[in-house]
Amino acid sequence: MAAHDVMPDVELFQPLTVEDAVALAERLGGNGWILAGGQDTYGWLKDRAKQPTTMVDLGSIESLQGIEETRSGIRIGAMTTLRDLSRHPTIRDHYALLAEAADQVASPQIRNQGTIGGNVAQDTRCWYYRRGLACYRAGGNICYADTPDGMNREHAIFGASRCVAVSPSDTATALVALDATMVIQSSNGTRSIPAERFFVSPAVNITHMTVLRDGDILTHIELPDTWAGADFYFEKVADRNVWDFALVSIAGAMRIEGGTIRQARFVCGAVECVPRRLIEVERAVIGKPRNEATANSVAALASRDAQPLNYNQFKAPLMENLVKRALRA
Repeated sequence: MAAHDVMPDVELFQPLTVEDAVALAERLGGNGWILAGGQDTYGWLKDRAKQPTTMVDLGSIESLQGIEETRSGIRIGAMTTLRDLSRHPTIRDHYALLAEAADQVASPQIRNQGTIGGNVAQDTRCWYYRRGLACYRAGGNICYADTPDGMNREHAIFGASRCVAVSPSDTATALVALDATMVIQSSNGTRSIPAERFFVSPAVNITHMTVLRDGDILTHIELPDTWAGADFYFEKVADRNVWDFALVSIAGAMRIEGGTIRQARFVCGAVECVPRRLIEVERAVIGKPRNEATANSVAALASRDAQPLNYNQFKAPLMENLVKRALRA
């Protein structure tokens, strides 16, 4: 049997409380691997690109599962599966943007096992990096995707800083659009971070996609009632309808009064290392009707300052078209 067909030896811990999980994460440090749904983890193990010696499985911690209403919105356990999230009546009725994004992840089988916490914390899918090449993100001194011969169709057109990889999370764009808060626990206590700052660019830290560090555990995601019941739009463009990552996606939230847009948030995925807020578009639509004329007048703002690579020039006009579709719907 080939070596890659055999699971590597890994010590497994299955704590029952967040406190025990945090203690293990603190003690193990860089040798520990926090396991959520496992969909990203097992790919790393199969390819031998990463070889953790110890795993901390969060699957038995009941307090990290489920969705509850709070005085100011919704609180989602990080171990809530994508399937449960997409089908939860409160999420579907009041935060349909997130339900739709969760329902677009991969395939039904993946959504049955994958979790919201794992989806936002997963590593980039750049194939050069995933295959263990010594690129900048892996500690080397080159970005293989950003070379004259690099294959970069799926990579960034904004925010490149040595690395041009993008965040693969479908739910991340919706969470940023909904102004979510990520709750993180460590041995130093609990801290809450806006979703927009949870994801980090390579200019901030080229070896991490999020603010999570050794000893940190994402425990919950909080949605404020700010955008509950708003007009939403989500669309993901991918090569295949299932089991594929976005080429470009958009998550939009709008408050419309008397036919006029009073508030707006637009976020694109797969165009930058982090979910990209379209702030210029948001400002431009305030006070305007949600119609064809508005869509046509602001769409070009979405791709302003884009710097496409050899094979992903299509992403800029695709962003503009998605903005138009969000405003026409």
